[in-house]
Amino acid sequence: MLSRIADSLFWVTRYMERTDSLLRVVRTNYILSFDIGNNSGFSWKDILGTFTNMDEDTIRLSGDNSAIALEYLIANPKNINAIKVLIVRARENAKGVQDYITKEVWEQVNQLYHQINQPDLAKKLKGSKAIEILDLLTQNSILFYGVTDSSMPRGQGWNFMNLGKFIERCLLTIEIVDAHFKKASYKLGNEQDILYWRNLLLSLSGYELYLKSYTSGSHSMNILDHVIANKNFPRSLFYSLERIQRYLNHVINDTQIEGCDNLQKMFGRLHSKIKFADLNDLDNDNLPEFLDSTRNELVDFSKQLSRVYFSYA
Repeated sequence: MLSRIADSLFWVTRYMERTDSLLRVVRTNYILSFDIGNNSGFSWKDILGTFTNMDEDTIRLSGDNSAIALEYLIANPKNINAIKVLIVRARENAKGVQDYITKEVWEQVNQLYHQINQPDLAKKLKGSKAIEILDLLTQNSILFYGVTDSSMPRGQGWNFMNLGKFIERCLLTIEIVDAHFKKASYKLGNEQDILYWRNLLLSLSGYELYLKSYTSGSHSMNILDHVIANKNFPRSLFYSLERIQRYLNHVINDTQIEGCDNLQKMFGRLHSKIKFADLNDLDNDNLPEFLDSTRNELVDFSKQLSRVYFSYA
């Protein structure tokens, strides 16, 4: 497989995973903004500060306005992480590899592209139809995963697509978790009720599984275990890294090119860090450093993967 083809397949799913994760965050916050029992304190300002390049003054002045936040996060082309920009980039990459993806996958990406480019989208986001737009985009994002899983052949292209998907998922889980624990000043010893963590859990689609899995203990520590080490939670760091290892091994076994041994060792160190992490050793001081170092190591691994397989300088 040509490196440019592998690169595009890798980025189709990275952009689609980023789209899906951001939609979950935005939809969760939009719904909970109407709930008078929402006591997490997590707001549009926190989301804009985490997922956009909006300057602090603008966030401070207009960050409490749902209409402004939705427009900037969903449809504003000036925001490099806007849903519209992400879907356009996913489509551009998918268009260049139509011979390597199924017709169904292409049609689903194209469907999202036309939905996000509705001429009256910005207007709808400012009114009562905002939730309909969020639901439509979320449903079609989920359909993308279903169509991809049920129609794509399990070859090299599939392996590169899943590497992109789970690298992005792992990075976004770190970002979302870090943003919420930062809001709590990383104080793991402070007992918070489950409603405090509901925004985080719903943003990761892990609320129901959490309630079924943890019946005692501190919510703060249980949440940390859930999002980092729970092997049954599809958005935990452990689960994502296990999937990265699977598809990396497939790619390496198929290619055996120069640099793959060092790449595998590099990932092995990161994987072991999470797999054997003692969460009881984390406290207010080293939790931020743990999350930040994990993020940096994953970014470094992604860059090295690109150098080895996509011929990046």
